[in-house]
Amino acid sequence: MATLIFTALGTIIGGPIGGVIGALAGRQIDSAIFGGGGGGREGPRLKELSVTTSSYGTPIARHHGRMRVAGSIIWSTDLIEHKDTQGGGKGRPSVTTYTYSASFAVALASRPLKSIGRIWADGNLLRGAAGDLKVGGKMRFYPGAGNQRADPLMEAAEAQGLCPAYRDLAYVVFEDLQLADFGNRIPALTFEVIAGDETISLGSLVDGVVDEVDGPTVLDGVSGVSCEGPLADLLRTLDPVFPIDCDVSGTRLTLGPPQDSAGLVLPEPSVAVADDSFGAKDGFARKRSATGETPPGMIRYYDIARDFQPGLQRASGRPLPGQPSSIELPIALEAGKARTLVDMAVNRASWSRQSLSWRTSEVDPLIRPGSTVRVPGQAGLWRVVEWEWREGGVELGLIRHTGPNGLGGQRPPTDPGRSLSPPDLPSGTTLLAAFDLPWDGTGAIGDPTIYVAASSDSTGWTGAALYVDPGDGQLVPAGTTGRTRAVIGQALSALEPANPTLFDRSSTVDIQLAAPDLVLSDASLSSLASGTNRALLGREIVQFVSAVPLGPGIWRLSGFHRGLGGTESAAASHGLNETFVLLNGEATAIGNTALASAPNARVAATGLGDAEPAYAVVQNRGIGHRPPCPVHPWHGTNVDGSLSLRWTRRARGAWIWQNLVDAPLNEEAESYEVLAGPVDAPVAAWTTSTPNLTLSATQLAAVTAALPHAALSVRQRGSQAVSETLFLVQLP
Repeated sequence: MATLIFTALGTIIGGPIGGVIGALAGRQIDSAIFGGGGGGREGPRLKELSVTTSSYGTPIARHHGRMRVAGSIIWSTDLIEHKDTQGGGKGRPSVTTYTYSASFAVALASRPLKSIGRIWADGNLLRGAAGDLKVGGKMRFYPGAGNQRADPLMEAAEAQGLCPAYRDLAYVVFEDLQLADFGNRIPALTFEVIAGDETISLGSLVDGVVDEVDGPTVLDGVSGVSCEGPLADLLRTLDPVFPIDCDVSGTRLTLGPPQDSAGLVLPEPSVAVADDSFGAKDGFARKRSATGETPPGMIRYYDIARDFQPGLQRASGRPLPGQPSSIELPIALEAGKARTLVDMAVNRASWSRQSLSWRTSEVDPLIRPGSTVRVPGQAGLWRVVEWEWREGGVELGLIRHTGPNGLGGQRPPTDPGRSLSPPDLPSGTTLLAAFDLPWDGTGAIGDPTIYVAASSDSTGWTGAALYVDPGDGQLVPAGTTGRTRAVIGQALSALEPANPTLFDRSSTVDIQLAAPDLVLSDASLSSLASGTNRALLGREIVQFVSAVPLGPGIWRLSGFHRGLGGTESAAASHGLNETFVLLNGEATAIGNTALASAPNARVAATGLGDAEPAYAVVQNRGIGHRPPCPVHPWHGTNVDGSLSLRWTRRARGAWIWQNLVDAPLNEEAESYEVLAGPVDAPVAAWTTSTPNLTLSATQLAAVTAALPHAALSVRQRGSQAVSETLFLVQLP
């Protein structure tokens, strides 16, 4: 291309010697743009999205616009092991888990980039469009500036002064990237890179490779280009779909498509009689070449609508004879534009089989390689591809031109195909609820029974790390929540008081769940016996039969079993905005003794979307360690003036009372405390080991003298705590 044009130009200026000089200059341009050396050249091939590599000698590509690229690992640490031990108290075995992370740097481009978009790891999103990492770790981006500083982590690892800043190289650094989701190895990464090119032109592709070259023509419809080898290979690959001509008639080399100069008309042909001249009779020669063995028939490209996955579009119309060849384009396109380009390429290849050699004795400076002209006596438009000054005149080489648009009529609709792209969901903030539950009768009776339910308003939430704050602000690791969101929310209305011994058919409560996609369901009365629809509302454990949706995330509950698990005292203490947790097994048990014993302890959680930890105070603290309140109070006055009291005990874990047998004690000893007067400051107290007590007339008189109309109540003393009190009788 350039060699031919520079040779012709040199011959015009200085004869044969000038032609040699021109050819030498042309070869220098060829060497700069197309690479030196002989032998065949192989253009860039469209590849399936390759994985991140780390090999010496691998070229680092130049990227223009927006592309998806793999990159090369240029620095890495060994895997970093993280150890976490949980449990081990009160006869429970400790559980030690190991996780791994790594820090590494990935080179992306040998020219500056503007920013980084999404990042994929093993095909899944590692970084979303909003810049949020989907796993733990940090990422820093270095755009490839000429004055950028060395990364502080790399500099600390390699010693100051020994770590390069990789100036003019765009790269990213991952610090302590968690690898649990990738099999504890560095995953195969691909990056969406955005260069500073608002529009991609031939000039931007050549910029930085060859000086004093103009290429103002914009590559219409192209959103990204990758150049992974010599520039000549890229231009040769683009030429079938974006025809490129070289113009050296001025002081600078100009690259561009055929010029829209259809108004030019060639002069009449001139006859030459030299032995090697063509068209001795007419001054021109016309030729139609045979169809190539591999005519272009399809184009492969990176499809924007499919997250830059390779796409393929075939030419419209009847297939040409022979096996069609594929045009491999390392560019990012929409499917419709790719279809148009392949149709134009096929049309252009068919028309360009017609060539014309034309000789003229007139020199028009506007007629040069790349010009589109009309030829006297020949139909259509023709493009000048070469010219040569000879003794018999200026000999022009022309090929048939398809016209400015190349195609006529409306184009058929084009479908890029379906792509199963990973969803880009925000991580969301963590919503937390901590509570104590009654012992369920399984496991050791002394085990801590504190649970944590964690959720989020986003389906992209991936769990959170749990911590315990003993009350001094220190966060002690306490495991993780898991990835499943618990069904939690807040009460929009107050549940009315009801008798816990009867099924509550009249009360209702409206619940606002944490997210609209969280749902509640109905249950039959028989399924309630198996524990369906158990929920913690404030301090009361209830079961509900009906759940009616009222709006996004809003549900109305009705049909209740009340006061389950010994929480009947909370049936009359409901209010607005109290916590609702569906007890469906999604809660996480915490075996931290500091949380169970410290009165000011609270639970904290932090996930990927949390700027600050989420805190929760434990509800119903201690309910799992104290016996349930006794029930069925009875009193009677005897003939001697004494007072007989009786009650029925309940036991922890014995929520199903079997017929014909008493409930198990589940305490070290059976003991009760009968109190006279206020529970926190009684005027008298008696202890008994049986669920009954008789007070003599003398004892009753002493209590009445100390506190007239005193109330008598009873509570059970368990191995770890005392129960709530049961009212027995009020003295006269």
